[in-house]
Amino acid sequence: MASPEAQETGETPAKENHVATGAEQTRAPASPLNRSWLVRHFSLLLRRDRQAQKAGQLFSGLLALNVVFLGGAFICSMIFNNVAITLGDVWILLAALKALALLWLLYYTARTTRRPQAVLHRDPHAGPAWVRGSLVLFGSCSICLNVFRVGYSMSHIRCKSQLELVFPAIEIIFIGIQTWVLWKHSKDCVQIQTNFTRCGLMLTLATNLLLWLLAVTNDSMHHEIETELSALMETFSGNNTNTCLCLNVTACEVFQKGYLMLYPFSTEYCLICCGMLFVMWKNVGRRLTPHTGSHPGTPPFYLHGAILGPVLGLLVLVAGTCVFVLFQIQASGPAIARQYFTIYYGFHAAALPTMSLACLAGMAIHGLEERELDTLKNPTRSLDVVLLMGAALGQMGISYFSIVAIVATRPHELLNHLILAYSLLLILQHIAQNLFIIEGLHRRPLWEAAPESLAGKWEAEPPRRGSLLELGQDLRQASLAYIHSYSHLNWKRRALKEISLFLILCNITLWMMPAFGIHPEFENGLEKDFYGYRTWFTIVNFGLPLGVFYRMHSVGVLVEVYLGA
Repeated sequence: MASPEAQETGETPAKENHVATGAEQTRAPASPLNRSWLVRHFSLLLRRDRQAQKAGQLFSGLLALNVVFLGGAFICSMIFNNVAITLGDVWILLAALKALALLWLLYYTARTTRRPQAVLHRDPHAGPAWVRGSLVLFGSCSICLNVFRVGYSMSHIRCKSQLELVFPAIEIIFIGIQTWVLWKHSKDCVQIQTNFTRCGLMLTLATNLLLWLLAVTNDSMHHEIETELSALMETFSGNNTNTCLCLNVTACEVFQKGYLMLYPFSTEYCLICCGMLFVMWKNVGRRLTPHTGSHPGTPPFYLHGAILGPVLGLLVLVAGTCVFVLFQIQASGPAIARQYFTIYYGFHAAALPTMSLACLAGMAIHGLEERELDTLKNPTRSLDVVLLMGAALGQMGISYFSIVAIVATRPHELLNHLILAYSLLLILQHIAQNLFIIEGLHRRPLWEAAPESLAGKWEAEPPRRGSLLELGQDLRQASLAYIHSYSHLNWKRRALKEISLFLILCNITLWMMPAFGIHPEFENGLEKDFYGYRTWFTIVNFGLPLGVFYRMHSVGVLVEVYLGA
């Protein structure tokens, strides 16, 4: 038996050793040198994976940039020196790019996506229903456009080459397969063959971008139709002409009207495809966490007692439809009377300031709200904001060119004053609506506020075994606190819903008028006489499709703002 002094002296070193061992154990995780080999190897693999992903994005982006520069050089050479580089040469280049893109699209659908572990995740925010619906709508219109082009070429087969029948047929096949692939795979997050998939997506995106650029700058078909119409008038007046005329005048008129009416849809289709392909390119190699991958509980679309906004929006829609029908009936004749231009621009001069005031009121209500800002990284929302700001440049650019033409010529007619007011109000409305939508998109939706606060509590205090009763009490307390916090915001939420519904119907009206009809910007003659036919044709064909896309995109994001309120 050891003495008490010996026991005390024996316990003292043991305590000291125990304290030292505990200190070493607490200091061990803090030192990076003492981490396990598995942790260091795993972090190294993650770092290499991120570097490989950035290298693949850089290489595929450079590939698309070079293809766009090559095609842009061909198109610019055709415009400025159409003897050395003709439209046929540009068509041959685009046919080669379409063939390569078609081969990749078929390979992606048949081989890449069918391999095991190829698509582990699907982005719930990518490819919403309204985007895919617009893709199918504009794709169908683009196919009809090429059918009209083939019919027009067939009616002039005596004086046209066989190649003018081949290229529209290739484009019909390309549009059909691309629309089907994008409809089916727009949400994919591919995990295998990532570099090859990125390059294929960028090649297809560059092809669509070049098709859009050619549609914006190529006015040969419009010149041909106008030349044939003037030659037909000279033939009826008794003058001889050598112009190649159509034998079946009725069929040719149908083909001409159909081509001119559906021409903007081709550029719209190319823009939508570029946006969807870019989202797919960003999602290549992306791994979604279970919380991110699960679709949020978005509530269904109900009016929730909103009356004033839908009523005012329906009034604007009915008035816009009447103005649209009157203008189209008048446009079917030989010339458009000036009073119909006055009605058209007068309607816009009344609707645009009303929309601007509604957007300003919505921004003021956003400032009074107590909803938190959503600062989480969201690639889809970032792309929505970029597309919204970029598409607004189309109509704003046309408006600035119109303002310069009107001020430089100094006209004093009522119609010119209305065009000037329309241009200024359109710029202000775009700015106000963009600010309102962006502010609404960055507000945290109400249905996500309570679950995220509970998720934060669960992360801070993980649930213990046997705590179901406590969990139920926490849920009840959180629900009561949530209702108490937001019960006094009912009138603000209702006002935001009224404003959103009003803006949705107004944007549908302003989308319908330029999308399905003759464009007054090109028919009033003021800017065309000031800038020249070809310059104003390029400006209008660049800006109007962006304007139509802006209205359509605004409807989609305004629905999200409405649901988030």
